[in-house]
Amino acid sequence: MNSILITGGAGFIGSHLVQHFSNKYPDYKIINLDKLTYAGNLENLKDIQQSPNYHFVKGDIGDFDLVKELMEVHQINSIIHLAAESHVDRSISNPMEFVTTNVVGTVNLLNAAKACWNDNFEDKLFYFVSTDEVYGTLGETGLFTEETPYDPRSPYSASKASADHFVRAYHHTYNLPVKLSNCSNNYGAYQFPEKLLPLFINNIKHNKNLPVYGDGKYTRDWLWVVDHARAIDDVFHKGKMGETYNIGGFNEWQNIDLIHLLIEQMDEKLGRPKDTSKELITFVTDRPGHDKRYAIDANKIKTELGWEPSVTFEEGLNKTIDWYLENEAWMNNVTSGSYQSYYEQQYAKR
Repeated sequence: MNSILITGGAGFIGSHLVQHFSNKYPDYKIINLDKLTYAGNLENLKDIQQSPNYHFVKGDIGDFDLVKELMEVHQINSIIHLAAESHVDRSISNPMEFVTTNVVGTVNLLNAAKACWNDNFEDKLFYFVSTDEVYGTLGETGLFTEETPYDPRSPYSASKASADHFVRAYHHTYNLPVKLSNCSNNYGAYQFPEKLLPLFINNIKHNKNLPVYGDGKYTRDWLWVVDHARAIDDVFHKGKMGETYNIGGFNEWQNIDLIHLLIEQMDEKLGRPKDTSKELITFVTDRPGHDKRYAIDANKIKTELGWEPSVTFEEGLNKTIDWYLENEAWMNNVTSGSYQSYYEQQYAKR
């Protein structure tokens, strides 16, 4: 039996991955370790919480004894590590929190894997899910490839870059079997509304301002989270040991153009005259060190593993909007309390 420890499995990407593996591989044992910080939500996993092959543990990846015990009790032979602090704005406010979770936490997991597997690495795997932000920023042309030099520009991306290096170092130093993937911006259901799309969907619905950084011309490559889960599945099962795979949507959008498309779809779904919600756009003070453009060359995973996105951005956005409009209770639950004060702090008008 494949017994997999998935860290951060109650978060946005993690919950989609846990559901994907639990449903697709009923003979796998899925252990979900999540600290349940502000972005972790067990409601994301209610559809599989009674599944016989799924088990949740509330805990910290920085707790070596807990991780080691879980690995021994459940005979873990694979780790898919997603648990991370992931919001750039928060990393600017509190960089040490990102160092603790993203760097120290990752090394702790590596040490636990090394100790439990005791150099018997046959049929073992440590898979680290990282980000395209480790590569820095691009000009108007070019794409990030797996050979692009690292040039992180925020505490968040620096912490993920450091973790990437530690994972590779353990592979080269201790022969730990590892795989890595670096993904572009994800979107879809269950995303905490500090991120652009769920935040703006909620704000348009309630006629609240849409806070746009700078001139709104920052460019990102957008990846539907369901397709990301499929890609992780492919890398996990078919990727080469020690290799890195970039996962992107072949799908670049400037923020302001994306927002106009979102407004168009939202106004139609809400029965409003076309472009009504454009008046909600509010330009705010730019983020320090804001990277101008990210764009992924995902041809390696497409060529070697046969993966490619299953939807266009317009299709994925439509599915995403429908989910948030149909799950108002979920949105209300996560946008209450401390999130409101954080929202006000981060998006003060210029």
